[in-house]
Amino acid sequence: MDNTLYIVVPCYNEEEALPLTAPVLTAKLDELIGKGLAGAESRILLVDDGSKDGTWGVIKGLYEENKRFAALRLSRNRGHQNALLAGLEYAAAHGDVTISIDADLQDDVNAMDEMLSRFAEGCDIVYGVRSSRSSDTFTKRFTAEGYYKVIAALGGEVIFNHADYRLMSSRAVNALLQFPERSLFLRGMVPMLGYKTATVEYERSARNAGESKYGIKKMLTLAINGITALSARPIRMIAGVGAVLFAAGIVALIAMLIAGAAAAAIAAVSVWGAAGLVLLALGILGEYMSHIYEEVKARPRYFIMDTLE
Repeated sequence: MDNTLYIVVPCYNEEEALPLTAPVLTAKLDELIGKGLAGAESRILLVDDGSKDGTWGVIKGLYEENKRFAALRLSRNRGHQNALLAGLEYAAAHGDVTISIDADLQDDVNAMDEMLSRFAEGCDIVYGVRSSRSSDTFTKRFTAEGYYKVIAALGGEVIFNHADYRLMSSRAVNALLQFPERSLFLRGMVPMLGYKTATVEYERSARNAGESKYGIKKMLTLAINGITALSARPIRMIAGVGAVLFAAGIVALIAMLIAGAAAAAIAAVSVWGAAGLVLLALGILGEYMSHIYEEVKARPRYFIMDTLE
């Protein structure tokens, strides 16, 4: 196969992980080229998302040692999704197919063989899907799987147990780049493209070094972005909740008139409950309005400060 592959790796404070990750990726890329699944000009594209540690220095060293590497450095930290999109945009302009994978290599690199085989069969998008979550804690497994189900219930289209380990043809990436959103949730946007797709299952392993850069706060932000970016159903649900509260208020009023003082407690509880739900409704509306605010400003998603190619 003569198709040039770019393996896109977003990096944020990965000074410890990259020296372990790089040899695995170079060996895998050489193997893919040797099997004829990727062209000889294929590269590993490392995207430094404004790291605060020595990540860029490590990347420069890898580039100088092995020209299989290329690199982008964002001018400041813009978040995983923006860094990934920056890498995909560059890769689509220089190659034929991309595979995105996180720098910790918890995703199995050997799944790339089957991904490229599906690409050769005509698939523009191939999703890497975890076959199980046995390596996760109960809490992580419960919340992650519950989140996918919540998004599906709210009308969003996502691939169950898929994150950002995927193959995309340059055609699919160029289509993705036409989406103008600033609040990115790529795992929900890619299924909207409509090209021929496939899935490849793999076992996820433990992180090879360093600590996860996705803390509770970032995970919650991504979760909220995913829900509000893919579905307006939470807003519509507010009207339903309002109707139920109105009916409950009428019932409480009637009960108070009939039972006297005893019903006053019921009315008080109803008032406090209604006030809480009103604040929740305002919070949901505020989240959507914040997204509108960001989109209206239409600021650039990122700036590239350095390029190694």
